[in-house]
Amino acid sequence: MPSHSFPSPMQAALPIPRTLAFGLSCAALCAPLAAQDDLVTSPDATTIAEGDRGDEVTARRTFTPDDFSRFAPRTAFDMARRVPGFSIQEGDGARGLGQADTNVLINGRRISGKSNGPVEALQRIPAEEVLGLELVDGASLDIGGLSGQVLNVLTASSGKITGQWRINPEFRSRGTPARLLDGEVSIAGGGQKNSWTLALENSSNRRGNDGVELVFDGAGNLIDTRDEQANFNSDRISLSGSFARTATNGNVLNLTGEVQGFFFRQTETSDRSGTIDTSDRSRIFKRSEDEFNFELGGDYEFKFGPGRLKLIGYHRYEDSPTTSDVVTSFSDGRPQEGTVFDRDADEAETIARAEYSIGALGGDLLFAAEGVRNFLDINSTLDERDDAGILQPVEFDGASARVEEDRADFGLTYSRQMLTNLQLQASAGGEYSQLSQTGELGQTREFWRPKGFVSLDWKASDRFNLSGRIEREVGQLNFFDFIASVDLDQERENDTNAELVPPQSWVFEIEANVNLGDLGTLSVRPFYEDISDIVDQIPTANGGQAVGNLPSAQFYGVESNLTLLSEGFGWRGSRLDVEFALNDSEVLDPLLGTPRQLSNNTTLELETRFRHDLQSTDWAVGAFLNYEEFTQDVRLDEVAQARDTFAFLLLFVENKDVAGLTIRASVRNLLDRKDLFDRTVFIDRAAGIADFVEARDRSFGTIFNLAIEGSF
Repeated sequence: MPSHSFPSPMQAALPIPRTLAFGLSCAALCAPLAAQDDLVTSPDATTIAEGDRGDEVTARRTFTPDDFSRFAPRTAFDMARRVPGFSIQEGDGARGLGQADTNVLINGRRISGKSNGPVEALQRIPAEEVLGLELVDGASLDIGGLSGQVLNVLTASSGKITGQWRINPEFRSRGTPARLLDGEVSIAGGGQKNSWTLALENSSNRRGNDGVELVFDGAGNLIDTRDEQANFNSDRISLSGSFARTATNGNVLNLTGEVQGFFFRQTETSDRSGTIDTSDRSRIFKRSEDEFNFELGGDYEFKFGPGRLKLIGYHRYEDSPTTSDVVTSFSDGRPQEGTVFDRDADEAETIARAEYSIGALGGDLLFAAEGVRNFLDINSTLDERDDAGILQPVEFDGASARVEEDRADFGLTYSRQMLTNLQLQASAGGEYSQLSQTGELGQTREFWRPKGFVSLDWKASDRFNLSGRIEREVGQLNFFDFIASVDLDQERENDTNAELVPPQSWVFEIEANVNLGDLGTLSVRPFYEDISDIVDQIPTANGGQAVGNLPSAQFYGVESNLTLLSEGFGWRGSRLDVEFALNDSEVLDPLLGTPRQLSNNTTLELETRFRHDLQSTDWAVGAFLNYEEFTQDVRLDEVAQARDTFAFLLLFVENKDVAGLTIRASVRNLLDRKDLFDRTVFIDRAAGIADFVEARDRSFGTIFNLAIEGSF
């Protein structure tokens, strides 16, 4: 489904040397770190007894609850996000359940949900039920797709019912209503053999910005001035839960579920004057969505013959009616102009999977088979105001259709400890899929795709791990890309394209992890992807454009995570995290035939997070600084780029025991970062002839946030 959130602020482009210098300065000066991700643990990690483990796995480092006690954690998530040198991957919509796209396990087992993933699961587990957390080698597990650092959270039910709650109001200094209803309440319970959790949450946002947009003609003359204000309000209300039971005979049952409603409202007003039209104009754009979805997942593992069999089921359904409406009113009294686009989208994914694991060939074998059925059913209407200002229906070919996929996936994974310090995991398999689309251009196609990987993890010493991975993977298509659509805000249109195929990639990566002892940790991951059938904008036969496939592309870069603990420098209580990513890409532009970067990719990201816990008190202070750079969004007839001025800075103060509550107050956007947007629309992009240029500069003010957490 399309992204519903307000676009995250992007940074103004800086030369790389200046950016690197800025990053080094942040590290040298102990620059800020984020309150919501304050990570810290004692460098003195101990080993949990083997009998306390869910599954036997080889730990790189193990942390006990005492290592997190100074932060007064209330949930397993509060501990997991403070593990030094580790960042939780929430998943990016993996293809089926066979490709592990998160790096968190609970008691050695994957979470059998997708949107209801690791963060949600960890937030429902009370801190009292956490035995410890292990950083393990992904290659040592018989779970396909895991490599590098994986966090295994070990839990046991306390036998009593416990609860957690939080509220998180937020206020902005300009143009945006207060956010008052963001919060969550969860309970957990169970006994010796079973455990359960239940959570009610509203993830709420009240965002907005305002400023001036200037429009120039192709010769650079100012032709329009627009005073604009936008608001983006959303509430995502969900009820989620889980149930787990381990029988006396070792059989294991896990169930997860979530039901959710998403309500989104966007409003943008634009008061315009200039030579585009001699009359002053007021343009109002509105977009709304009232979505309902639910997700159910479960797995049952039991002894079967000489091995163990796990049966997994998953189903998700979503109904997303959306409306976009743009109307322009004129000061001279002429009839209104505008368009309304209504779309009702129903989509679902159903998965049945079986995994059989057995010890063989000096290691472990995992046989897996998976069947998947996906569909997206869209009905759309387009209405446009006539010369009298009355809405009239307009034909919009390809905007109503149904896309279906039936897929079978199979694979064999082999895991083995080659040496005492060397782990191997290898997998081979493939998938068969049938894609079909209804409508005038509809058709049915079949594909066979090979898949597999080889992963090695080498523990060179007690303080140095090196893992490498080569993988052939198949990407996941967005079914919305098959169907014609219109963006009324930016006046863009995509034709239907029934010829889309899933992209395929060769992925090469190496991850080095260094334990710096009392100083902290360092991880570095360079990677390279050679992609075929990359998804981008392509020309269509009728002279339009659509989402389609280009023959090939390359995507490469390096990611690094540095954690510095003050204990190694002679004092207690401080921690600095620096996350750095530098990426590049190349694809041949289908119009120009020349190399360019992939659209809308992050090329540079720098985050620094700092926290200091004042000794012998319940007080903590800290900060967060974020800087990003992005590539342009390239279409056949335009080039656009959303970016921001410099960086986002946040400062916070926290007290961990105010009558048993944890209270954190923060002030955000202290550097007054602004949202910028530039767009050039061409008459002929190949010839470089511009039609007009837009330059937008909007402010979103200072943000005041108060987070209150408690237990019962």
